[in-house]
Amino acid sequence: MISALRALGPSVASTPLPEAVRAGVGAVAGLIIAGLFVLSPAVDSQLGLYLIAPFGASSVLLFAVPNSPLAQPWAAIVGNTVAALIGVAVCLHVADPALRIAVAVGLAITATILCRALHPPAGAVAMTAAMSPDAIADLGYRFAVTPVAAGTVLLVVVAAVYARLTGRRYPMRQVDDRNAHRTADPDPAARIGLSEDQLTDLLERYRQNFNLGAGDLARLVGAAELQAAAQRVGPVTAGTIMSRDLVTVGPDAPAERVAALFRRHRFTSIPVAGPDGRYLGMIFQIHMIATDVRPAGPAAALMRADMPTARADTPLGDLLTLMAEGDVDAVPVLSGPSLVGVVTRTDLISAFARHDPRGPEG
Repeated sequence: MISALRALGPSVASTPLPEAVRAGVGAVAGLIIAGLFVLSPAVDSQLGLYLIAPFGASSVLLFAVPNSPLAQPWAAIVGNTVAALIGVAVCLHVADPALRIAVAVGLAITATILCRALHPPAGAVAMTAAMSPDAIADLGYRFAVTPVAAGTVLLVVVAAVYARLTGRRYPMRQVDDRNAHRTADPDPAARIGLSEDQLTDLLERYRQNFNLGAGDLARLVGAAELQAAAQRVGPVTAGTIMSRDLVTVGPDAPAERVAALFRRHRFTSIPVAGPDGRYLGMIFQIHMIATDVRPAGPAAALMRADMPTARADTPLGDLLTLMAEGDVDAVPVLSGPSLVGVVTRTDLISAFARHDPRGPEG
């Protein structure tokens, strides 16, 4: 009985409050922009530009779960448009209301799956058309263009802009996209030795292809492999392997001094700290080299302040993930706001070499 009751509970992991607020604010922005600039809360029989309830359902996917295959631009725009065409056709040819609604939704589901454009709100789009014979009599097949296609395109554009502004990715990055280094290799966390076809076959075998994309599956498997690798070396933490005798610069240090330190110590990164030892950011040599002009200005203008940080008790597995996903080769270790150490990729490699239980022959 207890197991049965537990099965009725939430199946989704808890979400941090900032992420929930981010999704809600995005939906508000998307629908306000749609309502103010293109659409209207009232039906306009001349232009057909008005808000429909399925746009609210599309907003849930576009702003709350933008990585879902069901939320991608093709699924949203093509799915809603195809469903609208079917809904209009059924509404014009089937008289019985109950039969009209059921047939419209059923055909919409089948058609969007065949078009590889399954988008749950599309069922509501078809149902809206089937339930609105008067509006469909005025608009006809224009309903599929305005408001459905026009409104969906607008929401997709707003979702893409909003995702970029809030540090998310939309549309979803596919397996064959170039990585941060602009090469064809997958990101480190997704290098698992399986091709896109093999990943897609796994998703289809377990009937998960509507829930995950091949790229998401690669990143999940890669993250699991990193975690498993960390567990093999035991309870190693950042405090165990970090460099403590640090060379730092203040925020006002000129670029020439930073460059001189890179040449002298052959570092790949240098932390920036205040006079009281408070961590401010990190300067990476690769970023200075990559600039089109000679680096100038103080260290505060050269540093990255938005990179991941760790504590002395951060496990090795978390450090691996931070470096793989954060596109950095060093992670600062903090005690409160103060910098106490740095863990580099070299430190991680040395830790694995020392703690691998299989030994040098493994």
